[in-house]
Amino acid sequence: MSKTDIPILVKNDPWLSPYTQEIKNRIERFKQRKKDIEKRYGSLSTFASAYQEMGLNYDPKKGGWWYREWAPAAQSLALVGEFNNWDKSKHILKKGKDGVWEIFIDSKVTRINHLDAVKVHITDANGVERDRIPAYIKYATQDSKTYDFTGRAVNPPKAYKWSDKKFDLKGINENPYIYECHIGMAQEEAGVGSYVDFTEKILPKVKEQGYNVIQVMAIQEHPYYGSFGYHVSNFFGVSSRFGTPDEFRALVDKAHQMGIAVIIDIVHSHAVKNISEGLNEFDGTDDQYFHPEGKGTHDQWDSKLFNYGKEEVLRFLLSNVKYWIDEFHVDGYRYDGVTSMLYFHHGNMVNFDHYDRYFNDVDWDVLTYLQLANTLIKELKPGSIVIAEDMSGMPGLCRPVKEGGLGFDFRLAMGIPDYWIKLLKHKSDEEWSIYEMWETLTNRRYGERTIAYAESHDQALVGDKSLAFWLMDKEMYTHMHVSKDSLIIDRGIALHKMIRLFTLALGGEGWLNFIGNEFGHPEWVDFPREGNNWSYHYARRQWNLQESNELKYKFLYEFGKQMVKVAKENHLVASLPAQQLNMDEGNKTIIFERNNLIFLFNFHPHNSIPDYRFRIPQCGHYQIILNSDHPDFGGFGRIDDEMTYPSVTLFGENFLSVYLPSRVALVLKKVK
Repeated sequence: MSKTDIPILVKNDPWLSPYTQEIKNRIERFKQRKKDIEKRYGSLSTFASAYQEMGLNYDPKKGGWWYREWAPAAQSLALVGEFNNWDKSKHILKKGKDGVWEIFIDSKVTRINHLDAVKVHITDANGVERDRIPAYIKYATQDSKTYDFTGRAVNPPKAYKWSDKKFDLKGINENPYIYECHIGMAQEEAGVGSYVDFTEKILPKVKEQGYNVIQVMAIQEHPYYGSFGYHVSNFFGVSSRFGTPDEFRALVDKAHQMGIAVIIDIVHSHAVKNISEGLNEFDGTDDQYFHPEGKGTHDQWDSKLFNYGKEEVLRFLLSNVKYWIDEFHVDGYRYDGVTSMLYFHHGNMVNFDHYDRYFNDVDWDVLTYLQLANTLIKELKPGSIVIAEDMSGMPGLCRPVKEGGLGFDFRLAMGIPDYWIKLLKHKSDEEWSIYEMWETLTNRRYGERTIAYAESHDQALVGDKSLAFWLMDKEMYTHMHVSKDSLIIDRGIALHKMIRLFTLALGGEGWLNFIGNEFGHPEWVDFPREGNNWSYHYARRQWNLQESNELKYKFLYEFGKQMVKVAKENHLVASLPAQQLNMDEGNKTIIFERNNLIFLFNFHPHNSIPDYRFRIPQCGHYQIILNSDHPDFGGFGRIDDEMTYPSVTLFGENFLSVYLPSRVALVLKKVK
């Protein structure tokens, strides 16, 4: 094999040499599928425009509604709703080619109003009759008493008028600071928050903290609120729990006006198995949208698994990708459950300890789908941000398709938050290994960008605790007032700041924070369920804690704000990985350089080190630009931030000498 035949992915990682043919196959399968699509539909974008013809769509030229549905095995379909008094005999669809049924309803004869309730009455392959929600429905609402869902016709009198033409994604993809959030639990009150509340109350906080991206959970419609939005039923439907489609558009529009990009969690890894709300057995078969029998069921998630090799399914999912960008101006996606998608074993009980694991039991149709999806996203919106939730470490996940990769921009550093939780659970402060910490935070694939985070929603779900709660626990209920002293709170606040800065500075090429964690939100996240008497008490964010000048939460919030400010101004996550300068296990001290900033961390419980000398890359005068021990951040003020530290040259190397107190992080920058 000549060198020109070797994919770039293999050239950049010689360990992939034994798998050269498999990686070449990735590229060829993608090229062939894209070529076939373009030959039949003209372009990938046209192929991904099914939502404009499928489902219920108003045609202003003809003055009526088209309704089309793919249900190849069904015996009959009829559109029913408020417009025809739910009479299944009035508007019967005709079956056309490729299993697509259709009907045109002339508004002069039968009027369907905006937001009228609609369903499709299906006599399925087995002769069973059911009212179902159309697969491409753009809005569905849930009855507050019966919890039943119904589809809604969408044809507003006025189209939403966007004001975000000047919004530019340039620079955000290279320097992302992501605020992960959930609309429903963003409010203070015990209940379900709205798009309007979030726009008015939370976006200003996101802006104030310096974040330039919000990652919004649970936007695709889902029947069970407590699923966190990961059991989707209506893929084209904006979740009605939080408001209307236009209210979500207004949220995105406002974020863009504030210079904040919006990405949403997109769930194409599985679908809810509910028959009444979702796609399962839509035409009476178990393999219309999904793999047949056991292959189509995810036992752990109790959900259905798509058949990505089937053209109609591929078109459904790619159209869903285009829909949110086209209709709601979203700026990218965080793909949920990518590990489960990639492998037929879904990552269950598999240790990815050898490269063979990445090429055995892999669903090649998924690789092609992801390559097509990421290609489409970049065609539609250059500069968009696409993140993969993958714990396997699949090589090439975040490399261009032409190199043999899958085309994602980033992968989530899922091992980092798990590491912090395990460390706090199982080891005393004296047992922390600085070498283990360094290895965990810096061990990632070369050339594949990573989003670092100390905790996300996963770590705070019921049954676990947030970092703040692991550090301070019940003491947070009694000793967070500024007038009360507590060694537990002092330790917790100090380490909470250090862990966040350490993770941001070392862990990746982007940063993510989950809503409320920036001020150490206490307790866990628990949505209403039978086990908690359907309470919303833990499904909210207590902003009053952060806003009170009498409570210590303000210190964590202020530090988080300054941490992001320093990182953004110095283009930290856009830079090359950090370079180790000093490792001192005895004093639990780590010093490193990244993008001309010097980071000093003393994790020792009590060793404060005067005149601590260490090597630096450049001579000059240095000044502290971030000090976790500053009183504004709840520290003890042991260091004078106004001091300038001149370097000294010894034996041809440059050194600095500083006072480094225990449980303190400093960031220094050369000033002359």
